[in-house]
Amino acid sequence: MSSPSASPAHDRRLVGWLSLAQLISWGSLFYTFALLLEPVERELGMSRAQASLAFSLALLAEGIAAYPVGRWIDRGHERAVVTGSSLLAGACLLAHSAIQGPWGFYAVWIGLGIAMAGTLYTPVFAVVTRRFPQDFRRAIITITFLGGLASTVFIPLTAWLIAALGWRHALWVLAGLHLLVCAPLHARLLRDAPTPAVPAPAAARAPAAAHMREAPFLLIGVFVVAMMAVTAALPPHMISLLRGSGLDERWVIAIPASIGLMQVAGRVLLFLFEHRFDVHLANRVIPTLVPIGLVLLIAGAGYPWAALLFVALYGLGNGMITIVKGTAIAQYVSREHVASLNGALGLPSALARAATPWLLGALWTAQAGYAHGLWLLLALSLSAVAALMLAQRIALKRAR
Repeated sequence: MSSPSASPAHDRRLVGWLSLAQLISWGSLFYTFALLLEPVERELGMSRAQASLAFSLALLAEGIAAYPVGRWIDRGHERAVVTGSSLLAGACLLAHSAIQGPWGFYAVWIGLGIAMAGTLYTPVFAVVTRRFPQDFRRAIITITFLGGLASTVFIPLTAWLIAALGWRHALWVLAGLHLLVCAPLHARLLRDAPTPAVPAPAAARAPAAAHMREAPFLLIGVFVVAMMAVTAALPPHMISLLRGSGLDERWVIAIPASIGLMQVAGRVLLFLFEHRFDVHLANRVIPTLVPIGLVLLIAGAGYPWAALLFVALYGLGNGMITIVKGTAIAQYVSREHVASLNGALGLPSALARAATPWLLGALWTAQAGYAHGLWLLLALSLSAVAALMLAQRIALKRAR
């Protein structure tokens, strides 16, 4: 398999504008909830558990919608899917500004979860994979540059909007970004989508459902779901975790805020240097950064240097793992059905993302802190690495 850099280049203009839309979509949908949580609780009289349920419902809705969204993109309807999802996001944010009770709050976040299924990385990665089959990996890396900065840009921006305008009017501004920027961009950029390839007789006997029963897909599913569980569990507990490691309070706040920048740094390094290495070697090495970081954190419990090394490895690794997760299906299973196959992993991934933050908190004790939970995350991350390596080995052996 040739290096991506040796293949025809992707359309940098299209990828650049898609990157801007990813910055807005991630920033205004995924990261906004944490800033809305407390003011919505106060105004609607909800408990923390009741309010948090809205985001879990959003993740569940995203997972359920992922497979049909993928099928529609594979059938050539990418423009309608992604543009429609941007319009839905804007409409739900406007509706969010008018909610008067818990049921309305839950309803808008279910709608926003469906919108996320059609606007975030997975559908857009599928779009560029279909359009640039020989250079999709570098296109995906480019898209994640701005996407990785979403928290860095939108957490302070949204906090300022809420302070200046109130949370209801702040949502008008975020809705406007989807309705006036993202939706028109997607409608213009995604015209002339590639038509689905006419399958050869051999391919006709291997639809998406057939790939789902084969070892490479199942193993990559283990990799994606397990790694999503690990990377979703850590962020909501990161501040408490770092406090328990003995870091000064200034570092406790500054380090989590810098993770987005570290993720982007990892992607820049991958973009600049991956053409010097075998892409399959890179796919094997990158996921090991997270378990290595966890080993250092467990072994160096109570030492600030261990926490610093862990966050550095976690930030760099998580940034590059996004690329590996986004390209593994196309590289080792099927490019023809990439959107459907990635979509099939949406629900188990959503369940893992929703469950593990709670589980990590449930395993915390005053005596051991997060030690038990960290051992669990280490086991999950090692299982993910092993599954990807085995999937790669099987797929490359078949390709010979």
